[in-house]
Amino acid sequence: MTSGISGDGAPILLGLIGRGIARSRSPAMHMAEARAQGLTLLYRVLDMDAPPRRGLDLAGMLAAAEAAGFDGLNVTHPFKTEVTGLLDELSEEARAVGAVNTVLLRGGRRIGHNTDLWGFAESLRRGLADAPRGHVLLIGAGGAGGAVAYALVRSGVARLSIHDSQLDRAEALADRLSAPGGGCAVRAIADPAALIRDDRPDGIVNATPLGMAGHPGMAVAPDLLGPGIWVADIVYVPLETPLLAAARRAGCRVLPGAGMALFQAVRTFELFTGCPADPARMQTAFERFDAG
Repeated sequence: MTSGISGDGAPILLGLIGRGIARSRSPAMHMAEARAQGLTLLYRVLDMDAPPRRGLDLAGMLAAAEAAGFDGLNVTHPFKTEVTGLLDELSEEARAVGAVNTVLLRGGRRIGHNTDLWGFAESLRRGLADAPRGHVLLIGAGGAGGAVAYALVRSGVARLSIHDSQLDRAEALADRLSAPGGGCAVRAIADPAALIRDDRPDGIVNATPLGMAGHPGMAVAPDLLGPGIWVADIVYVPLETPLLAAARRAGCRVLPGAGMALFQAVRTFELFTGCPADPARMQTAFERFDAG
């Protein structure tokens, strides 16, 4: 693990790059944890949809952040895959997934990490520890979907079916996961509704933006859900997405996106600062976000 940046006591300046991210809870979590540890940390939302940045592309935003003295950046939708081509070094997990959500800026070098993989795996381990993993349907093969796919494979899923609106993207992810001798059978599928009807999965994971503020819709039609299927969503704004609400009504066990958001932040905080984070404290900051 690359060492953090808190050793000399200097203020730490971090940012989050994405679109439609004004309601992100990342700043609250990171700044509250830093205060608890006696660190001076500022965390800024760098929303590319905001008027001051509408003329910038991702490369320009990274350069501007470096020039402004940022020490690190989180990267979210829709830039997690694109950013990999703008970095000097990738961690092993970032290379495997093909996506980055955490960038350390060190001495003129940009080092990319992926903490989404561990974040989703830890959320699944804690939230649905005993859920069956014989067959899981993953919807979304973008930057977040890649991390979730690797997490599912590492969590013991026996068969993984992947759907994406761009079939070639699902096929590419399935190919990367289909290592010789691997314990999981992975395939890309074109019709998730037919799969749910004909080869009913144990679990369904939404790794698309559908359900986010600004991205209305559901990855799965409500009439396809029912008891015996668990449903996970990586979206956490809103906390209760339309998909999760429909799944609860259908009698499904659910895993909200809050867990992945929390645990990826726990791992990211350590990368940024070199200090282990307290998950309980960060969860408190997450849950207090709307209360203020």
